Amino acid sequence: MQIVLMRVGLRRRQAAEAKALARWRPVLNAAVVGELPAEDGAGLPPLPPGDRQPFLRLWVHLQGSVRGEAGETLNTLARRLRLDDEALAMLARGPRSARLLGALVLGHLRERRAWPGLLELATDTDSTLSLTALWALVRIDPEAAAGYLTPLFIEREDWALSHVAGILQQASAPAAGVLARLLPTLDETKLPRALRIAEALRLTLPPAVLGAALDSPAVPVVLAALRNVLTPETVAQVRSLLAHQDWQVRVQAARALGRVGEREDAERLAALLRDPQWWVRYRAAEALRDLPALHRAELAALQAALTDRFASDMLAQVMAEGSPT
Repeated sequence: MQIVLMRVGLRRRQAAEAKALARWRPVLNAAVVGELPAEDGAGLPPLPPGDRQPFLRLWVHLQGSVRGEAGETLNTLARRLRLDDEALAMLARGPRSARLLGALVLGHLRERRAWPGLLELATDTDSTLSLTALWALVRIDPEAAAGYLTPLFIEREDWALSHVAGILQQASAPAAGVLARLLPTLDETKLPRALRIAEALRLTLPPAVLGAALDSPAVPVVLAALRNVLTPETVAQVRSLLAHQDWQVRVQAARALGRVGEREDAERLAALLRDPQWWVRYRAAEALRDLPALHRAELAALQAALTDRFASDMLAQVMAEGSPT
Protein backbone atom coordinates (compact mmCIF):
# COMPACT_ATOMS: atom_id res chain seq x y z
CA MET A 1 0.00 0.00 0.00
CA GLN A 2 2.84 2.37 0.80
CA ILE A 3 4.41 1.76 -2.61
CA VAL A 4 1.05 2.41 -4.27
CA LEU A 5 0.64 5.66 -2.33
CA MET A 6 4.16 6.77 -3.28
CA ARG A 7 3.45 6.09 -6.95
CA VAL A 8 0.16 7.97 -6.79
CA GLY A 9 1.93 10.91 -5.15
CA LEU A 10 4.65 10.86 -7.81
CA ARG A 11 2.11 10.84 -10.62
CA ARG A 12 0.25 13.74 -9.06
CA ARG A 13 3.45 15.76 -8.78
CA GLN A 14 4.36 14.92 -12.38
CA ALA A 15 0.91 15.97 -13.56
CA ALA A 16 1.12 19.23 -11.63
CA GLU A 17 4.57 19.95 -13.06
CA ALA A 18 3.41 19.18 -16.61
CA LYS A 19 0.49 21.57 -16.12
CA ALA A 20 2.82 24.30 -14.83
CA LEU A 21 5.23 23.83 -17.74
CA ALA A 22 2.38 23.95 -20.25
CA ARG A 23 1.30 27.28 -18.73
CA TRP A 24 4.76 28.87 -18.59
CA ARG A 25 6.65 27.42 -21.54
CA PRO A 26 4.98 29.80 -24.05
CA VAL A 27 5.85 32.78 -21.83
CA LEU A 28 9.49 31.69 -21.55
CA ASN A 29 9.77 30.88 -25.25
CA ALA A 30 8.41 34.35 -26.05
CA ALA A 31 10.99 35.89 -23.70
CA VAL A 32 13.80 34.06 -25.51
CA VAL A 33 12.85 35.84 -28.75
CA GLY A 34 12.53 39.18 -26.97
CA GLU A 35 8.79 39.34 -26.38
CA LEU A 36 8.04 40.46 -22.83
CA PRO A 37 4.79 41.64 -21.24
CA ALA A 38 4.50 45.37 -20.59
CA GLU A 39 6.37 46.89 -17.66
CA ASP A 40 3.22 47.09 -15.57
CA GLY A 41 2.95 43.31 -15.73
CA ALA A 42 -0.09 43.23 -18.01
CA GLY A 43 -0.35 39.87 -19.70
CA LEU A 44 1.97 38.21 -17.20
CA PRO A 45 0.04 35.58 -15.22
CA PRO A 46 0.69 35.20 -11.49
CA LEU A 47 3.20 32.57 -10.47
CA PRO A 48 1.58 30.27 -7.88
CA PRO A 49 3.90 28.70 -5.27
CA GLY A 50 3.42 25.26 -6.83
CA ASP A 51 4.66 26.52 -10.20
CA ARG A 52 7.89 28.07 -8.95
CA GLN A 53 10.15 25.01 -8.92
CA PRO A 54 9.11 23.75 -12.40
CA PHE A 55 9.36 27.30 -13.74
CA LEU A 56 12.88 27.79 -12.34
CA ARG A 57 14.11 24.45 -13.67
CA LEU A 58 12.84 25.29 -17.15
CA TRP A 59 14.25 28.82 -16.85
CA VAL A 60 17.71 27.50 -15.92
CA HIS A 61 17.57 25.00 -18.78
CA LEU A 62 16.82 27.79 -21.25
CA GLN A 63 19.54 30.02 -19.79
CA GLY A 64 22.05 27.27 -20.46
CA SER A 65 21.16 27.18 -24.15
CA VAL A 66 20.90 30.89 -25.03
CA ARG A 67 23.40 33.75 -25.27
CA GLY A 68 23.39 37.53 -25.26
CA GLU A 69 20.11 39.43 -25.28
CA ALA A 70 17.97 36.31 -24.89
CA GLY A 71 19.61 35.57 -21.53
CA GLU A 72 19.08 39.17 -20.37
CA THR A 73 15.41 39.02 -21.38
CA LEU A 74 14.97 35.85 -19.35
CA ASN A 75 16.62 37.65 -16.42
CA THR A 76 14.20 40.56 -16.75
CA LEU A 77 11.26 38.16 -16.70
CA ALA A 78 12.57 36.39 -13.60
CA ARG A 79 13.06 39.67 -11.75
CA ARG A 80 9.54 40.85 -12.59
CA LEU A 81 8.27 37.66 -11.01
CA ARG A 82 10.53 38.34 -7.99
CA LEU A 83 12.33 35.06 -8.45
CA ASP A 84 15.58 36.68 -7.34
CA ASP A 85 14.10 36.86 -3.83
CA GLU A 86 12.80 33.32 -4.16
CA ALA A 87 16.25 32.04 -5.15
CA LEU A 88 17.89 33.88 -2.23
CA ALA A 89 15.50 32.18 0.17
CA MET A 90 16.21 28.79 -1.42
CA LEU A 91 19.95 29.34 -1.07
CA ALA A 92 19.65 30.28 2.58
CA ARG A 93 17.43 27.55 3.95
CA GLY A 94 16.32 25.11 1.29
CA PRO A 95 17.17 21.42 0.98
CA ARG A 96 20.13 20.37 -1.16
CA SER A 97 18.23 20.34 -4.46
CA ALA A 98 16.71 23.76 -3.75
CA ARG A 99 20.07 25.28 -2.77
CA LEU A 100 21.59 23.93 -5.96
CA LEU A 101 18.80 25.39 -8.07
CA GLY A 102 18.97 28.68 -6.17
CA ALA A 103 22.71 29.00 -6.82
CA LEU A 104 22.20 28.40 -10.54
CA VAL A 105 19.44 30.99 -10.73
CA LEU A 106 21.44 33.60 -8.80
CA GLY A 107 24.48 33.02 -10.97
CA HIS A 108 22.53 33.59 -14.17
CA LEU A 109 20.93 36.68 -12.62
CA ARG A 110 24.35 37.92 -11.43
CA GLU A 111 22.67 38.78 -8.16
CA ARG A 112 25.18 40.56 -5.87
CA ARG A 113 23.00 40.10 -2.79
CA ALA A 114 23.80 36.38 -3.02
CA TRP A 115 27.57 36.91 -2.59
CA PRO A 116 27.78 36.12 1.19
CA GLY A 117 25.57 33.03 0.89
CA LEU A 118 27.48 31.75 -2.13
CA LEU A 119 30.83 32.26 -0.38
CA GLU A 120 29.58 30.12 2.49
CA LEU A 121 28.30 27.44 0.12
CA ALA A 122 31.64 27.46 -1.76
CA THR A 123 33.33 25.81 1.22
CA ASP A 124 30.74 23.04 1.49
CA THR A 125 32.08 19.49 1.45
CA ASP A 126 29.52 18.58 -1.20
CA SER A 127 31.49 18.98 -4.45
CA THR A 128 28.44 19.65 -6.62
CA LEU A 129 27.05 22.34 -4.34
CA SER A 130 30.40 24.03 -3.82
CA LEU A 131 31.38 24.04 -7.49
CA THR A 132 27.97 25.45 -8.46
CA ALA A 133 28.43 28.22 -5.89
CA LEU A 134 31.89 28.96 -7.31
CA TRP A 135 30.47 29.15 -10.84
CA ALA A 136 27.82 31.61 -9.61
CA LEU A 137 30.46 33.77 -7.89
CA VAL A 138 32.47 34.00 -11.11
CA ARG A 139 29.34 34.97 -13.01
CA ILE A 140 28.57 37.73 -10.52
CA ASP A 141 32.04 39.28 -10.28
CA PRO A 142 34.90 37.54 -12.18
CA GLU A 143 37.72 39.67 -10.77
CA ALA A 144 36.67 39.46 -7.12
CA ALA A 145 35.89 35.76 -7.50
CA ALA A 146 39.29 34.97 -9.06
CA GLY A 147 41.13 36.38 -6.06
CA TYR A 148 39.07 34.30 -3.67
CA LEU A 149 38.61 31.13 -5.69
CA THR A 150 42.03 30.49 -7.22
CA PRO A 151 43.67 29.57 -3.88
CA LEU A 152 40.60 27.48 -3.04
CA PHE A 153 40.87 25.58 -6.33
CA ILE A 154 44.46 24.72 -5.48
CA GLU A 155 43.52 23.44 -2.02
CA ARG A 156 40.46 21.38 -3.00
CA GLU A 157 41.86 18.36 -4.81
CA ASP A 158 38.41 16.72 -4.83
CA TRP A 159 37.35 19.21 -7.52
CA ALA A 160 38.05 17.91 -11.02
CA LEU A 161 40.42 20.12 -13.00
CA SER A 162 38.08 20.07 -15.99
CA HIS A 163 35.34 21.65 -13.85
CA VAL A 164 37.77 24.13 -12.33
CA ALA A 165 38.99 25.22 -15.78
CA GLY A 166 35.44 25.55 -17.07
CA ILE A 167 34.51 27.83 -14.16
CA LEU A 168 37.68 29.95 -14.25
CA GLN A 169 37.53 30.36 -18.04
CA GLN A 170 35.26 33.36 -17.51
CA ALA A 171 37.89 34.91 -15.24
CA SER A 172 41.08 33.76 -16.96
CA ALA A 173 42.80 37.19 -16.94
CA PRO A 174 42.42 37.89 -13.20
CA ALA A 175 43.09 34.21 -12.43
CA ALA A 176 46.40 34.45 -14.31
CA GLY A 177 47.47 37.36 -12.12
CA VAL A 178 46.49 35.52 -8.95
CA LEU A 179 48.36 32.38 -10.02
CA ALA A 180 51.48 34.38 -10.89
CA ARG A 181 51.47 35.85 -7.36
CA LEU A 182 50.69 32.55 -5.65
CA LEU A 183 53.10 30.20 -7.42
CA PRO A 184 56.32 31.51 -5.80
CA THR A 185 54.74 31.12 -2.36
CA LEU A 186 53.40 27.57 -2.73
CA ASP A 187 55.16 24.52 -1.37
CA GLU A 188 56.01 21.68 -3.72
CA THR A 189 52.96 19.64 -2.70
CA LYS A 190 50.62 22.36 -4.05
CA LEU A 191 52.63 23.52 -7.07
CA PRO A 192 51.71 20.69 -9.48
CA ARG A 193 47.96 21.30 -9.14
CA ALA A 194 48.40 25.07 -9.47
CA LEU A 195 50.47 24.57 -12.62
CA ARG A 196 47.91 22.14 -14.02
CA ILE A 197 45.21 24.78 -13.49
CA ALA A 198 47.36 27.23 -15.45
CA GLU A 199 47.79 24.63 -18.20
CA ALA A 200 44.04 23.97 -18.38
CA LEU A 201 43.40 27.70 -18.78
CA ARG A 202 46.19 28.05 -21.40
CA LEU A 203 47.74 30.84 -19.34
CA THR A 204 51.13 32.28 -20.23
CA LEU A 205 53.03 32.40 -16.94
CA PRO A 206 55.79 34.94 -16.27
CA PRO A 207 59.19 33.48 -17.32
CA ALA A 208 60.65 33.97 -13.83
CA VAL A 209 57.80 32.03 -12.22
CA LEU A 210 57.93 29.25 -14.78
CA GLY A 211 61.72 29.10 -14.66
CA ALA A 212 61.70 28.60 -10.89
CA ALA A 213 59.31 25.67 -11.30
CA LEU A 214 61.49 24.14 -14.03
CA ASP A 215 64.46 24.27 -11.65
CA SER A 216 62.57 22.40 -8.91
CA PRO A 217 64.11 19.14 -7.65
CA ALA A 218 60.61 17.65 -7.44
CA VAL A 219 59.71 15.67 -10.57
CA PRO A 220 55.91 16.34 -10.38
CA VAL A 221 56.60 20.09 -10.30
CA VAL A 222 58.96 19.92 -13.28
CA LEU A 223 56.50 17.82 -15.28
CA ALA A 224 53.66 20.28 -14.63
CA ALA A 225 55.93 23.23 -15.46
CA LEU A 226 57.05 21.73 -18.77
CA ARG A 227 53.43 21.43 -19.87
CA ASN A 228 53.13 25.20 -19.39
CA VAL A 229 56.06 26.09 -21.67
CA LEU A 230 54.38 28.04 -24.46
CA THR A 231 56.97 30.73 -25.24
CA PRO A 232 60.77 30.51 -25.85
CA GLU A 233 61.95 32.49 -22.80
CA THR A 234 62.72 29.30 -20.84
CA VAL A 235 64.01 27.26 -23.78
CA ALA A 236 67.52 26.94 -22.27
CA GLN A 237 66.08 25.18 -19.20
CA VAL A 238 63.96 22.94 -21.40
CA ARG A 239 67.07 21.90 -23.36
CA SER A 240 68.89 21.00 -20.16
CA LEU A 241 65.99 18.81 -19.06
CA LEU A 242 66.36 16.62 -22.15
CA ALA A 243 69.07 14.81 -20.20
CA HIS A 244 67.07 14.43 -16.99
CA GLN A 245 67.37 11.05 -15.28
CA ASP A 246 63.58 10.64 -15.13
CA TRP A 247 62.21 9.47 -18.49
CA GLN A 248 58.88 11.22 -17.95
CA VAL A 249 60.69 14.54 -17.68
CA ARG A 250 62.55 13.78 -20.91
CA VAL A 251 59.19 13.08 -22.59
CA GLN A 252 57.71 16.43 -21.52
CA ALA A 253 60.93 18.29 -22.32
CA ALA A 254 60.87 16.90 -25.86
CA ARG A 255 57.24 17.93 -26.30
CA ALA A 256 57.97 21.43 -24.96
CA LEU A 257 60.94 21.81 -27.30
CA GLY A 258 58.71 20.82 -30.20
CA ARG A 259 56.55 23.83 -29.36
CA VAL A 260 59.18 26.51 -28.76
CA GLY A 261 62.46 25.12 -30.13
CA GLU A 262 64.63 26.43 -32.94
CA ARG A 263 66.37 24.87 -35.94
CA GLU A 264 69.45 24.07 -33.84
CA ASP A 265 67.31 21.88 -31.56
CA ALA A 266 66.79 19.30 -34.30
CA GLU A 267 70.13 17.72 -33.40
CA ARG A 268 69.20 17.52 -29.71
CA LEU A 269 65.87 15.87 -30.49
CA ALA A 270 67.50 13.48 -32.97
CA ALA A 271 69.79 12.30 -30.17
CA LEU A 272 66.70 11.39 -28.13
CA LEU A 273 65.59 9.02 -30.89
CA ARG A 274 68.12 6.59 -29.38
CA ASP A 275 66.72 6.89 -25.85
CA PRO A 276 66.11 3.53 -24.09
CA GLN A 277 62.49 4.51 -23.36
CA TRP A 278 60.03 4.05 -26.24
CA TRP A 279 57.86 7.03 -25.19
CA VAL A 280 60.87 9.34 -25.17
CA ARG A 281 61.78 8.26 -28.69
CA TYR A 282 58.22 8.68 -29.90
CA ARG A 283 57.75 12.17 -28.37
CA ALA A 284 61.14 13.25 -29.68
CA ALA A 285 60.10 12.19 -33.19
CA GLU A 286 56.84 14.11 -32.81
CA ALA A 287 58.75 17.15 -31.61
CA LEU A 288 61.02 16.98 -34.66
CA ARG A 289 57.99 16.76 -36.91
CA ASP A 290 56.35 19.75 -35.19
CA LEU A 291 59.47 21.90 -34.75
CA PRO A 292 58.41 25.31 -36.17
CA ALA A 293 61.73 26.05 -37.90
CA LEU A 294 62.15 22.65 -39.58
CA HIS A 295 60.60 22.11 -43.01
CA ARG A 296 59.40 18.76 -44.32
CA ALA A 297 62.28 18.41 -46.80
CA GLU A 298 64.81 18.98 -44.02
CA LEU A 299 63.00 16.47 -41.84
CA ALA A 300 63.13 13.86 -44.63
CA ALA A 301 66.86 14.52 -45.08
CA LEU A 302 67.42 14.10 -41.35
CA GLN A 303 65.53 10.82 -41.37
CA ALA A 304 67.55 9.53 -44.30
CA ALA A 305 70.82 10.43 -42.55
CA LEU A 306 70.04 8.49 -39.37
CA THR A 307 72.29 5.47 -38.98
CA ASP A 308 70.35 3.90 -36.12
CA ARG A 309 67.64 1.75 -37.73
CA PHE A 310 65.25 2.02 -34.79
CA ALA A 311 65.63 5.80 -34.68
CA SER A 312 65.03 6.02 -38.43
CA ASP A 313 61.95 3.80 -38.21
CA MET A 314 60.49 5.84 -35.35
CA LEU A 315 60.88 9.14 -37.23
CA ALA A 316 59.46 7.59 -40.42
CA GLN A 317 56.43 6.34 -38.49
CA VAL A 318 55.73 9.75 -36.96
CA MET A 319 56.20 11.50 -40.32
CA ALA A 320 53.63 9.14 -41.82
CA GLU A 321 51.13 9.99 -39.05
CA GLY A 322 50.97 13.66 -39.95
CA SER A 323 52.79 16.52 -41.61
CA PRO A 324 54.59 19.19 -39.59
CA THR A 325 52.87 22.53 -39.31
